[in-house]
Amino acid sequence: MKITMNRVSSALLACLVPFSAEAFEFEGYGRIGIGGADAGGKQSCFQLAGAAAKYRLGNECETYWELAGHQDLYKGADGTLWQVHGMVSLYNQYDQSLTFNDENGSVRLPQIWTSLKLPQLNGGGLWAGRRFYKRHDIHINDFYYWNPSGTGFGIEDYGLGDTGLRLSYAFSREDNIDQEDKANRHDINLGGIKANQDAEIEIGLSYIQQADHVEGSHSGWSISAEHKQVNFFGGENRFTVQYGEGPGNALGQTGNLLNDQDYKSIRILESPRWQITPQFGGQLLALVQHDRAPNNGDQTWYSFGVRPSYAFSERFKFYVELGHDQVDPEEGGTRKLTKFTVAPTLALGGMGFMDRPEIRLYWTYATWNRAAQESAEEGTALSDSGAFGSQRHGSNFGVQLETWW
Repeated sequence: MKITMNRVSSALLACLVPFSAEAFEFEGYGRIGIGGADAGGKQSCFQLAGAAAKYRLGNECETYWELAGHQDLYKGADGTLWQVHGMVSLYNQYDQSLTFNDENGSVRLPQIWTSLKLPQLNGGGLWAGRRFYKRHDIHINDFYYWNPSGTGFGIEDYGLGDTGLRLSYAFSREDNIDQEDKANRHDINLGGIKANQDAEIEIGLSYIQQADHVEGSHSGWSISAEHKQVNFFGGENRFTVQYGEGPGNALGQTGNLLNDQDYKSIRILESPRWQITPQFGGQLLALVQHDRAPNNGDQTWYSFGVRPSYAFSERFKFYVELGHDQVDPEEGGTRKLTKFTVAPTLALGGMGFMDRPEIRLYWTYATWNRAAQESAEEGTALSDSGAFGSQRHGSNFGVQLETWW
């Protein structure tokens, strides 16, 4: 069923009409821009086949907005708090007309859920609905490497005595727009594990049940462990290890339900983000992931990227981003893509790396090899039928506004 903007807006407002102005909270994210390619025509973005993400500065070919609201329904003197939460999102490819939920974009309600915080749960609470749940991402390539979101219910952040440990359990069904077949999923999460000074460890275990309604489906599982160091050169550092089998090989999400236990994936990533001075910040990512897929062939994905930022004044920043992705498949040649961006930026929210809003001018150059070209989907930037034809290099330019609040 196609969804109109009026229906989405009305549904969201119906859930979020404030009982009092003081009880309503509002937040959001948005990016919008316009770009072109040196070969002529619209901007065409660079992503390597087999890589789960792309380095995003000057390499986003869509408008995207999220609008979220949180409304208090009941607030007790003992700390009880009942809330309702909702979000509407808009995704639209550059230079494309949009019939909602078509190939050019979508308008969705990605979140609509309720929560009940109870003093008996030692800082924790209950929840039910469709929500973004305990998501972990890398900002510079927008990679949600740990994302057990879905539609379900659970208990979140139950405090285990005075230990500082937080235990969560969620039952859900995957609710991605691209996944037609759903399976029951169980997620157990333990956070607040003390490590070295200013650091905690978080561990998550996911179990995906075999779906009886899907012929040939299998059960699967995954485990994720993350060491997060705060006060790291003014920012933070994350070191994460993940392993999964069967449908759990999506590592923090639900994978293909037809995968048996011979399908296995392991991922290791390191990502420091720093703000060494008020002017100098940035983020780096180093990642390796190996996928064992008996029917499709094994592959290993390597990724390295860095985006430093320097503020020359309160209103002017300069970004540089370098990203390299490489995929080594079991059969065929090694695919390689290197992308470089420079972006002089009007800073409207502050000098820091993560301060927004800002307006960027950007120029992006990318180069790739023949194996990357041959494996690219028809019509995409890296393919010989894309914007750059038989060339194995190309550049884009444009302007973009990004903000959050």
